[in-house]
Amino acid sequence: MVATPITATSRYIPPGTTHYYWVATIANKSAPTRAELNAGSDLTAEVASVSGFATTSDQQDTPDLGSRFVSKIPGRITADDSSITLYLSSTSSDVRTLLPRDTAGFICIFPEGDTAGLKYDVFPVKVTGQPKARDVENPAQITIQFSITSIPVENITVPS
Repeated sequence: MVATPITATSRYIPPGTTHYYWVATIANKSAPTRAELNAGSDLTAEVASVSGFATTSDQQDTPDLGSRFVSKIPGRITADDSSITLYLSSTSSDVRTLLPRDTAGFICIFPEGDTAGLKYDVFPVKVTGQPKARDVENPAQITIQFSITSIPVENITVPS
């Protein structure tokens, strides 16, 4: 007997598809409303790169005297250091005013776009820094650094 294959994927690349929103207020991070998402700011067109925004679980050894094999159990969940690098404007009218240090809110990541019925992730965050790139050859950029302040909600359904 052969195992049943999983459903074939419809593959895509993130540019032109994935969206990043900054949302200042969400009452229930497990079920943001369409109105809350619409009240946010779409960062997508200014995003140069993204780092982090992923969770992992530690593995804890559970040895016993009954066997030489050391089994493991899931441990604590942690979030990677996270940041979004965006472009600066020559008029200073950019993300610096939206996300100053110590601003708390939510980064909502829509991997396949903001389309009702698809999945997205909500990361509760606090801005920890705004280092600017000091490159003399490339477009001016700023990296908004975030602390993930509580467990993110992943793979929730985009509301209508």
